[in-house]
Amino acid sequence: MKMNLPVVLLKGIVLLPNNEIRLEFDNTVSKSVIDVSELFHDNNVLVVSQENLLEEFPKISDLPRIGVIAKIIHKIELPNGNVRVVIKGSRRGKVLEYLNLEKGSDILEAIVVELLDTVIDKSEEAILTNKLYREVEEYIKGIPYISNNILGIIENINSLSEMTDVLASFLPTKLERIQQYLYSNDVKNRAKMILTDINDGKKIYDIEKSIDQKVKHEIDNNQKEYLLREKIKAIKEELGDISSKDEEIDKLKEKIESLVAPKHIKERLASEIKRYEGLSQTSPEANIVRNYIDWLLSLPWSETTKDNEDLNDVRKKLDISHYGLEKVKVRIIEYLAIKQMTNSLKSPIICLVGPPGVGKTSLAFSIASAINRNFVKMSVGGIHDEAEIIGHRRAYIGASPGRIIQSLKKAKSTNPVFLIDEIDKMTKDFRGDPASSLLEVLDPEQNQFFSDNYIEEEYDLSNVMFIATANYIEDIPEALKDRLEIVNLSGYTEYEKLDIAKRHLIGKICKNHGIDCSKIYFSDEILLYIIRGYTREAGVRELERQLSNIIRKIVADIVMDKVNYEKYRITVKLVTKFLGKVKYNFNEINKLSKVGVVNGLAYTSFGGDTLPIEVNYFKGSGNLFLTGSLGDVMKESAHIALSYIKSNYKQFGIDYEKLTKNDIHIHVPEGAIPKDGPSAGITLTTALISAFTSKKIPANLAMTGEITLRGNILPIGGLKEKSIGASRNGIKKIIIPYGNLNDLDEIPKEIKDNIDYIAVKNYKEVMNIINEEKVLSKV
Repeated sequence: MKMNLPVVLLKGIVLLPNNEIRLEFDNTVSKSVIDVSELFHDNNVLVVSQENLLEEFPKISDLPRIGVIAKIIHKIELPNGNVRVVIKGSRRGKVLEYLNLEKGSDILEAIVVELLDTVIDKSEEAILTNKLYREVEEYIKGIPYISNNILGIIENINSLSEMTDVLASFLPTKLERIQQYLYSNDVKNRAKMILTDINDGKKIYDIEKSIDQKVKHEIDNNQKEYLLREKIKAIKEELGDISSKDEEIDKLKEKIESLVAPKHIKERLASEIKRYEGLSQTSPEANIVRNYIDWLLSLPWSETTKDNEDLNDVRKKLDISHYGLEKVKVRIIEYLAIKQMTNSLKSPIICLVGPPGVGKTSLAFSIASAINRNFVKMSVGGIHDEAEIIGHRRAYIGASPGRIIQSLKKAKSTNPVFLIDEIDKMTKDFRGDPASSLLEVLDPEQNQFFSDNYIEEEYDLSNVMFIATANYIEDIPEALKDRLEIVNLSGYTEYEKLDIAKRHLIGKICKNHGIDCSKIYFSDEILLYIIRGYTREAGVRELERQLSNIIRKIVADIVMDKVNYEKYRITVKLVTKFLGKVKYNFNEINKLSKVGVVNGLAYTSFGGDTLPIEVNYFKGSGNLFLTGSLGDVMKESAHIALSYIKSNYKQFGIDYEKLTKNDIHIHVPEGAIPKDGPSAGITLTTALISAFTSKKIPANLAMTGEITLRGNILPIGGLKEKSIGASRNGIKKIIIPYGNLNDLDEIPKEIKDNIDYIAVKNYKEVMNIINEEKVLSKV
């Protein structure tokens, strides 16, 4: 199809399809070409390259008949009146006729048709494309002064036509040769030209290399070095910087001599020292090279700490610092035991998953202290740039190593305990994917060859004991999760919190506040009163804050001479005075049984909790309304529950007209908090049946389980946490899926002593339990 396009005439430059060119126009005619293209041709132009470089105003007959149909993709009007544009070539064009050429004063236009590439067989195209990629890769490897950026550009190009155009502009060829590429629409011919030019480039480089080697051998190396050093010394004396820099270089060489590091590191340091010697102190590159040398010298290449081999002592220290957490402690003891037996074991990569405040971060520090290793911490929450992990390349101004290398410098040993905190809170967007950068770090098979972009040398991380922490295992990317040894830490029970407060918190708080803890007495009843009335969490952070609040006020009273007791006994009255009225009344929630209200169980970031579900109905047409910030899965569970009831309405004694001639509203309180998951299936079903049959469900009964359209009850997760939350809220009986019976072994004994568990396989069993007709599986 013919088209009329304004012409951009280049001199000394050739634009090929699939390539970009940046131009700046300063004369009126050239700027008019851009304006015409923008107004009438959708920013399209024809770019041709003048063959006769000496002629300022060429004749029409001398202009090329082949050009590139291109598009102006960016335009900037500069303050000096010039116009700067970016033009991208799209395809070859054949000029049928040039128009309006009058001594360069008017806009040059051309009637153009697209010059199509020759058709080539798909299989042959794939073979030639792969051949070109391999040849370019070998070409770049063999010639050191050729950039390897082109490999990243052509890696995903499958079109032979596009690849040849991109490569032709990349190769260091003459202008006439590039014009030959432009004039050829034979794809196979262009591929052959590329291969020829690559081969010629290799030959030229081999010849140059051979000549350099011959010249090098002809000069006596020692004499050459002597002469060069004398010249450098004379130059330095003229510049006045001989004394300070020479002393500095001598000190650096002494450090390199005493450094215990792999051979390739010492060779790299020697090379960088030579480079630094040849740079002026005023050169910006001198600081870059010096910083790099300092980083290589400061890293611990061979320094290690000796592990504590007394396993009983390790266990004792871990028990003193942290209550419970049995799985993690056993795993550390196992690692040390096997290491003693084999003498060569890679450190484990553990991920502690659990709600806030259960001791994940502090446990990592305690592990380091117990096994006598240095400790470093890196928080990755909110990181969106992988350079934060693996560093920036030295080509960038202000470049530095990533946090892995920076932390190892602080650790001063190659085998520290390395905590990677909040690993589930890394972000992935257009700026980067830091989780992918951690794959190499946290893979035991790869991390001995870890390479930071700044350091550019391999660093062995296999001796580092990595411990990661997370609140939600679902937010950890699957590829990263596969490399981690997951250890779940659930919330503490009330009695576990009581024990932690007595063993750890009160003594620690008293010490921090400068008071003898023997002067303050907390009874078990008072501590439980504080735990139940003033905290609502899976961990013990809020409990620690409340105890600190009480002790602070006692210290203030003592200092101000308000009290001077030998022993300060904490009572309910004092707790109310210091902390205010009770914040949480767990045991009074849903104390009265109500129609259409059933207690479900939820697993939140703060541990387990009860989740009352309310159902109401009113005149309508069978519509279902769901409120309470419910997620898609929970909404689906509500629809499944309603469908199940409709299909079995006779068994539940429900009038079908109630289901079809009324609108139903299901609400889950605390609407600001998002809720999701399938485990509320049987709770939703029971609440609906309760509403339509006007039967009250006992307030001390809770239930959890996913329901199917056939009424089958499927297993759920987080039963331990849900049970702890239920016990805290005064629940006495829980209906659970039969598939969760094995999970009861993980539930603390004091919880199981206070709660009756009833396992069910089908919803009909749930109704039997509620109607007190039949209990199938009481645990």
